[in-house]
Parts: sequence; C-alpha cells; structure tokens
Amino acid sequence: MRKASKLSEVAEIAGVSPITASRAIRGVGYVSEAARERILAAAAQLNYTPDMLARRMRGDKSKLIGVFVNNYGSLVLHEITKAISAEARASGYDIVLFNAERFDVPGRAGTRDMLSKLCDGLLLLMPNVEDGYLDVVEKQRLPCVFVSFDAREVKLPVVAVENRIGARQAVEHLLSLGHRRIAFIAGTQGTGQSAEREKGYLEALANAGIASDPALMVPGRFIQTGGYAAAEQLLALPEPPTAIFAANDEMAFGAIDAIHSKGLHVPEDLSVIGFDDIPTSSYVFPPLTTMRQPMTELSACAVAELVALIQGREVAAKKIAFPMELVVRGSTGPAPRRG
Repeated sequence: MRKASKLSEVAEIAGVSPITASRAIRGVGYVSEAARERILAAAAQLNYTPDMLARRMRGDKSKLIGVFVNNYGSLVLHEITKAISAEARASGYDIVLFNAERFDVPGRAGTRDMLSKLCDGLLLLMPNVEDGYLDVVEKQRLPCVFVSFDAREVKLPVVAVENRIGARQAVEHLLSLGHRRIAFIAGTQGTGQSAEREKGYLEALANAGIASDPALMVPGRFIQTGGYAAAEQLLALPEPPTAIFAANDEMAFGAIDAIHSKGLHVPEDLSVIGFDDIPTSSYVFPPLTTMRQPMTELSACAVAELVALIQGREVAAKKIAFPMELVVRGSTGPAPRRG
C-alpha cells in the first residue's frame, strides 16, 4: 500500500510553498489561478486528501454541521433534514447526518465524539430527552442548537414550534364544527412534543367546558400503523368519538385507513385532523386537514443560530418557537347527528 502523500510533496511538484498549497486546497486566501491549477493537479496526481480532523485540531473550520438524529425515520424528520441541508449549503456549510437510537451508549461514543470534533457545530434534531449526550453538550457548552424539542429547559438555544398552542387550535377547529366527543392519538414521549400537544388538546376541551375522557386518549407512537391501531381501539368504544386529533400526520393517515376499513367515511362519519402538514397530506383521500409547521423558516432559524455560535456568539439558553397554521382540507366536517 502506498504511503499517504504529504502536503509538502504536493507543494514541491507544483513549485510553490506549502503555505500556498494549503491555501489553494482549503480555498482560503489569495492564490493565483495558474498556481491553483498546478496545485490541484499535483494533489490529484498524488491522491492527496487533507486530514480534516487534524485541521480542526489546529483550529481551522471544517465548514461542516453535524445533524444528530435519534432514530431517523419519520417523514417530518426527513422534511426538516432536507430543509436544514438546503439552508446550511446556502450559508456555506455541508451537513453530516449521524443517526443512532442513543448517543450515550459505548458503541456510539467514539463515532459521536469524532464527529463532534470534526464538525464546527451540531444540530440535535428531535433529540430524546433520555439520551445522556444532551447533558454532555450542555456541560461542554458546545456550539449546538436543539431542534424540535420540548421536553425540558436546556442551557442551549432551542428552535421549535408552538406545540401546545397549535394543538389547541386544531381542537378548537373541531369544536367549531360542533364536535364534542374528540379523541387524541398521542405520539412518543422522547422529544416532549407529544406531551405539549396533549396539553393543548386538554386545554381546548377545558375552555369549551368539556371534561376529558381517558378512554379517548390512546397512543399511536408517531407511526402510521400506530394510528391505525389507535383508531381501531377508539371505534370499538361503546360511544366512539366523532372526531380524532392525531399528534402527527402519519398517525392521522393510519386513522383514516382504519375508519375506511370499517366501512365508514371521513369526514361524514368521523373527522380527522393531523399535525405537521408533510407533503403527503395533500394527496391522501380525503386530503388531510392539519396544522402546518413552517419547516423552511424553522430550519433557517436553526442554522442561523448555529452559525452565530460557530462565529463566536456566547452559548446561552434561548428558545425560539414558531406559530402553526391551520390548513383546512377535506378530512374535517360538521359533527354527525347520532340519535
């Protein structure tokens, strides 16, 4: 195996100093176009690849943002990741996506620490509150922003949506249509978002003078099959709901499938409203009424906050919450008369 080429060898072949070769390869500082071409040609000839981690240890910027994700899979997470990537690139950064069930287990610690050192800053996207790595980034005061997190206060910037207010608006929409027996399909507890949406659901009912019914509150785990199973459970009640508020769109899709499987119709027999407004929401049947997350604005804000930290702004607690927008489509309608 050939020994890795050194920068000094590239400089010697190109007929320039190592500093000039370094500038050309890093893309910083002035280098004449003729010299740059010779340097890049020499680097290609020698298969020279700069050691980015070594450069980071010397204090250089990698122009990389690490996006750390607990269990990459949900459609809304995919959409936010795409938006973050576009915003990062517009700001002159690339992203490195690291997915793990937990970042605090020994099997992930080495990769986690290597990537955190390689990247200029981190975005923790929908992190799990039980993951001990959250405490690590807080204590080390790393350039880091939490995205879509509502489980507890942290000593770092957090960019999220107004989960509780958005959920309250969703239920108020159903109440305005005459629904009084409204069910809630919950997600998971990791990010705290489902719990906040549940609080909004309960607040809306209380404000309308409606007592909550534990039988109408069932888990769906933020997945479509979970929404299907939850709706089946609700439909089996002696007095089924007339409307369902699902804590995300994927569970709402599953609920609609379950309703149709029983020979019922949406919204004539049951209304369904979701949360997120992922692109698929416009194309299911019937098109889904939902609360729209401003994913582009949220992602732009998260990247801007992180870039400010990378550039030297003091790391401190800060929360930015974006309002939601009600998008009314065909899955909600007047409460049916049941005699």
